[in-house]
Amino acid sequence: MEKSYSDSYKAAGVDVTAGYKAVELMKAHVARTMTSGVLGGLGGFGGLFELDITGIEKPVLVSGTDGVGTKLKAAFLMDKHDTVGIDCVAMCVNDIICCGAKPLLFLDYIAVGKNYPEKVAQIVSGVAEGCVQAGCALCGGETAEMPGFYPEDEYDLAGFSVGVVDKSKILDNSSIKAGDAIVAIRSSGVHSNGFSLVRKVFDMDKAALETYYEELGMSLGECLLTPTKIYVKPMLALLEQIKVKAISHITGGGFFENIPRSLPEGKKAVISKKSVNPLPIFELIQKKGGIPERDMYNTFNMGVGMCLVVDQQDAQKTVEILTDCGEQAKVIGFVDDGEKGVELC
Repeated sequence: MEKSYSDSYKAAGVDVTAGYKAVELMKAHVARTMTSGVLGGLGGFGGLFELDITGIEKPVLVSGTDGVGTKLKAAFLMDKHDTVGIDCVAMCVNDIICCGAKPLLFLDYIAVGKNYPEKVAQIVSGVAEGCVQAGCALCGGETAEMPGFYPEDEYDLAGFSVGVVDKSKILDNSSIKAGDAIVAIRSSGVHSNGFSLVRKVFDMDKAALETYYEELGMSLGECLLTPTKIYVKPMLALLEQIKVKAISHITGGGFFENIPRSLPEGKKAVISKKSVNPLPIFELIQKKGGIPERDMYNTFNMGVGMCLVVDQQDAQKTVEILTDCGEQAKVIGFVDDGEKGVELC
């Protein structure tokens, strides 16, 4: 039996055998993510997942897709590829949890200028780690070798996730009222948003990334490549005990874009800047770039990865539950009547 191989395709820049080697190298990473719903293994034309709807009266599928963006430039310059996969998973599953849904499966898409199997396996190791943190399965994916389209040492990374929630448990912001508390969960850093501005501020090259900053306690590159925090498990634990009225994932667009997405018309978020207590990396970006405060809050998470709206009487218990789950959480504001938006004070 003849095996798949093409000298002509290889001469054009695509080595199919490198793709097979990459799959072999990533199998051990993918195996870490297997859950009871996964049917079959890698290599099929589709990832099979058996949906267990035990205890769910009306299952609703919730999907999310995203990429890592230009944060990848930092990974290229530092030649570190085992964390950006966590970012990719986080950007999808953190969105899904905003509906109250539990992520079930994840698929990745990696497009490379040249397929270096060991590098692809490093990328997938990060994707697998993100799936483990989110409790979902990496049940498929695609690696596309695209010579002449991407530089040989560069790649793009995107993903897609599907979750499920009982229709009766989909978060409904209609009960939000003035006086409700806004609870924030700490971010791990810049996460995966605003990197076009970050790159401009630091004129980012390898030397800039290797620069050590006392206020960061590490090099700029180490700080920027800190993976996006995945909030799925603590949020699922919270949802079992507290009536959460709304959740917003603070991504690109910062506070001004994301928090209003979770609010009904006629309600605004009043946020205490002192309570936010921005992480040192954001203070450094603002100072070095001479960036106005409003632009900072309209671009970055400022140290807040998630915002939740709960009844004022549930605020303290919410913080306690999240703290018990290993998160840093606190009340940073409240809901008030007014034009939908964010007021910083």
